Amino acid sequence: MTVSIVLGRGRDGADVPLDLTELLATRLLVQGNSGSGKSHLLRRLLEQTASLVQQAIIDPEGDFVTLAEKYGHLVIDAAEQTEATLRAAGERARIHRASVILNLESVDAEQQLRAAGSFLNGLFEAPREHWYPVLVVVDEAQLFAPVAGGDTSDEARRLSLGAMTNLMCRGRKRGLAGIIATQRLAKLAKNVAAEASNFLMGRTFLDIDMARAADLLGMERRAAEAFRDLGRGQFMALGPALSRRPLLVSIGAVETASHATGPQLTPFEPAAAEEKRDLIRDLILEPVETFAPRPRERRAPPPDLLAQLDAFASEQRPPPAREAVSAGEADPATLWRLIADVAAEPGADYRPAATLFQDFQLRARIEGLGRDVLDMTRFRMLLATVRSGIGEERAGSEEWRAAEAIAARLPEDVQGLALLLARAALDGLACPDDEALARAYATHSPGRARRQLAYLEEQQVIVLREDGAARRVAFVGLGWRTA
Repeated sequence: MTVSIVLGRGRDGADVPLDLTELLATRLLVQGNSGSGKSHLLRRLLEQTASLVQQAIIDPEGDFVTLAEKYGHLVIDAAEQTEATLRAAGERARIHRASVILNLESVDAEQQLRAAGSFLNGLFEAPREHWYPVLVVVDEAQLFAPVAGGDTSDEARRLSLGAMTNLMCRGRKRGLAGIIATQRLAKLAKNVAAEASNFLMGRTFLDIDMARAADLLGMERRAAEAFRDLGRGQFMALGPALSRRPLLVSIGAVETASHATGPQLTPFEPAAAEEKRDLIRDLILEPVETFAPRPRERRAPPPDLLAQLDAFASEQRPPPAREAVSAGEADPATLWRLIADVAAEPGADYRPAATLFQDFQLRARIEGLGRDVLDMTRFRMLLATVRSGIGEERAGSEEWRAAEAIAARLPEDVQGLALLLARAALDGLACPDDEALARAYATHSPGRARRQLAYLEEQQVIVLREDGAARRVAFVGLGWRTA
């Protein structure tokens, strides 16, 4: 299934879409000098996807905290937390599916590296059952994955660089989709930048950065000077989630704005030279007042961040365009149709269940269903039921519920295989062949799938009889047999 957002417009004025489903699997690199519109681009992307996918934002300048006012992100101030709490916060953010902004504005460079590294490691190390898709946006990525040492300690730099490398190199299987933005490609570690498959290249002037950008986009070196002519908010796009050929895109409008503003001209009122001379002379001749140091204010204790994350699910969220349907109110026919659509996707038989669950959740959100409409366990069982071919009407019968109860006691990887055999035995059909068993077990190896029949027999779920090419299966306790 393809879920797209509109990133901006092309040269011809047509909408330029960004495939969110593809982006989750292929990552994104944004490059542009200061003032090229990187923050505007990231804000557009975050606003358009806020209701579709969980977000985690590493914000070194406090530019994105305003998203919390409209979209309900939880803002984490790094100055009020320790490395241990930030690591735990990253893990709990995934568990509770909370969109969070790590605000690093009020800490120094050393603490920025430590805070970002600890938080990213928490996201990365979340338990497998909580590997839901997350867009992880890192602004000014050259600070957290530098190509060379700077004023910070080696320990902090290794912590941050290791976390960024994990995000871009190993994060995909854990559902983490890295989106990194940098002012200079030459200052960004190559093993971090090289893992991105999608690129948005903005205005840049240095030859080394233009040459690298041209190489990434597959452009000729002589065409690299075109990056100097890009306007603010204009980017060259390339990648499976954007375009198969370099495409100029002008980023669309945003609904929120940063608290920070750029320098603006202020009317200048010239004064007479005599007035300036008198003012400066008086200032020199006047005695300098000495000020006593202001007593240091006692800061309030930091808020309990982990308690905030634990309470996230019960907080009142901003109402969506239409009220989401909860688990108890969902129409079973709608759930069946959505899962059947997921199962019918090309190659779905061999994809991990967690990936298919992400696809289902995107479809469910589009239908107006809530996040809790199905948990992972129930989704696996319904998916296996749909794949067995039993049919929607018979899936609610008492006899099929008995088969599901047997399958629920088995490991998750063999539940689909057990229900496929149960359906064949229930209707007195021939035992599924090796190819069908392999698809049910999500493997291309028929031998590996056949070995699971012996395992099911060891668990006293089936009785297996094989006579040459003939194979018969009977379900223990149900009296069902294949032909």
